[in-house]
Amino acid sequence: MGTRIGFARPDGKTAEGYLANAGRGNAAGVIVIQEWWGLQDQIKGICDRLALAGYDALAPDLYAGTVVPYHDTDAAGREMNSLNFLEATDQLVRGAVQVLKRTGTKVGLTGFCLGGAVTILGACRIGEIDAAVCFYGIPPEAVAPARDVRVPLQGHFANSDDWCTPAAVDKFEADLKAAGKTAELFRYQAAHAFVNEQRDVYDRAAAELAWERMLAFWAQHLRP
Repeated sequence: MGTRIGFARPDGKTAEGYLANAGRGNAAGVIVIQEWWGLQDQIKGICDRLALAGYDALAPDLYAGTVVPYHDTDAAGREMNSLNFLEATDQLVRGAVQVLKRTGTKVGLTGFCLGGAVTILGACRIGEIDAAVCFYGIPPEAVAPARDVRVPLQGHFANSDDWCTPAAVDKFEADLKAAGKTAELFRYQAAHAFVNEQRDVYDRAAAELAWERMLAFWAQHLRP
């Protein structure tokens, strides 16, 4: 459904991503941020599903064309650890937001795993977004404290997760509440990456419930 496009970063450099259009004028937009595997087919599929739901969806390619196979966690770790998260947020993600903002519509930001952490960074740092939905990723508090979140935030987290742990989620939720932020966090009896239907950790019931909750959140905060 979608196509690969080029777009300008705020610093004038160029970037690329996958864009799926809703096929109607003035559709609200959603930026979709990849897992640590890169911009692979499953993330493109998320964009396609959002387009079918009525949103223009754009996934910026944070790895500049590199896609890591699911079995190679060492390579995925190297790619993630070499990524400058702040530059990716301020340039690649913000540039993608600006692409969808050209029509003057509202734009949301979502992401998974690595992309979940980038989503929270964007919720703190990108002034053009209107709402954010994070899936099982939280960046270090030092770079993205809960008090800096600027937009309504929804989060989806797994209770069996040794990276984005339940304790970390509890603390983040408490910090959001203490800062008076508009936020709702959901927890699922599932494993990390439970939304990814291409992996054995996929949990269909949890993934479908999270999807329904995300669409309801977008309807509340992005639709006119």
